[in-house]
Amino acid sequence: MDLASYADLAVDLVNTQRPDGDTLRSLDGLHELLAGHPHLGGRISHRDLDAMRGLRGQLRAVFVSAAGGDEEDAIDRLNTLLIQHPVHPQVSGHDGQRWHLHINEGGSVPDRFAARAAMGLAVTIADRGLERLGVCAADGCGRVFFDTTANRSRRYCSAHCARRGAPSAAAAQRRPARTPVTARAQPRAGG
Repeated sequence: MDLASYADLAVDLVNTQRPDGDTLRSLDGLHELLAGHPHLGGRISHRDLDAMRGLRGQLRAVFVSAAGGDEEDAIDRLNTLLIQHPVHPQVSGHDGQRWHLHINEGGSVPDRFAARAAMGLAVTIADRGLERLGVCAADGCGRVFFDTTANRSRRYCSAHCARRGAPSAAAAQRRPARTPVTARAQPRAGG
């Protein structure tokens, strides 16, 4: 298992909260999130749902700090997650694959999810840099992503948001820069 691939768990979880709604409102929403990750299956409860929603906020804060250029805060937040959800690596072989690493095969679904997502972010940041974590620049979007462009120029989560954002960015460039209006000194009466 490529440990960096676990970072996608962080993106998937954070992006369950969108301007058009929260897909993590119910156990069905959590089941849907976990459906693409069979290694994270298991019984889930409303307590697990609450834990996943809390984890979502913690992971979003890492992306927001990184995208805002606050490296110290982003790393402090990520290190806190790594401490709260320690990684327990295990060697595994399944489905005809060679021996490879997995993380936290035991524990609750939120604990396993958190440990893997935090470790994936840590490996991704160490390999590619913190500036690769982004928050969509389209008005009202807020989804997070990894910038995989060669020149580290990605600003939007999707082509759809890039098309939405391009007209407003172009309009902003066409607008003349405003200069602050200063008050003129008025002559004093009688003096």
